Amino acid sequence: MDRILLTLAFVALWVVLVLLMWKGWRGRARRQADAVGELPALPEDLGGELIAPSTGLYVGSTLAPSWQDRIAVGDLGHRAESELSRHTKGILLSRTGETPIWIPQDSIRAIRTERGLAGKVMTKDGVLVIRWELPSGTEIDTGFRGDDKSVYPAWTREENENS
Repeated sequence: MDRILLTLAFVALWVVLVLLMWKGWRGRARRQADAVGELPALPEDLGGELIAPSTGLYVGSTLAPSWQDRIAVGDLGHRAESELSRHTKGILLSRTGETPIWIPQDSIRAIRTERGLAGKVMTKDGVLVIRWELPSGTEIDTGFRGDDKSVYPAWTREENENS
């Protein structure tokens, strides 16, 4: 009987902890809602393709300059398999099971590689990070961990040529 009570106590504790994490995530989303605002809409014409699509993982987005202040608004905080491509009018991040993220060309501030973002830490230069400005005026960092990291120099070189 003692084992059953102990097991029930641990299950109850686990449920309480999950509910507290969920409540914290929702509170973070509420606090960030005004700073994030509406994301740019995906245009019908993306322009010519500058960098071919590359598969990988959407790591998440953070409020710049913090690499750990993960955005919880909408589905921006959801990690997902994704495909990243660059076009003359901007960058398209198509995410499996989530809404695509469109980063207009004129809102891109920098493209660089980092060791980590949004609580995900990897080896040196393991994450491609795009810093861009939302329509609300807030700058965010969006992270992508490519399946093939050999494409990263094309991304950072392309950005240096456009600066």
